[in-house]
Amino acid sequence: MANLTVRNVPDDLVERLKQRARNNGHSMEQELREMLAKQYPSRAEVLDRVRERWDRIPPVPAEEIDAWIREGRDRSI
Repeated sequence: MANLTVRNVPDDLVERLKQRARNNGHSMEQELREMLAKQYPSRAEVLDRVRERWDRIPPVPAEEIDAWIREGRDRSI
């Protein structure tokens, strides 16, 4: 596993991170790892979220899609 060094972090930000970590029962390092993982999910995690949301989208009748296509074509003329 890699190590990451961040220099010149303002003291007030470090204190906020420490407080957040304490509130969540983590070390500051663990809190930062979780924050980074949440902010930058893996490709597989993103695809899983897309699949979950896709299943909740109601189906659209073919007639409505055809109407959208016709409307788009009419606008481009």
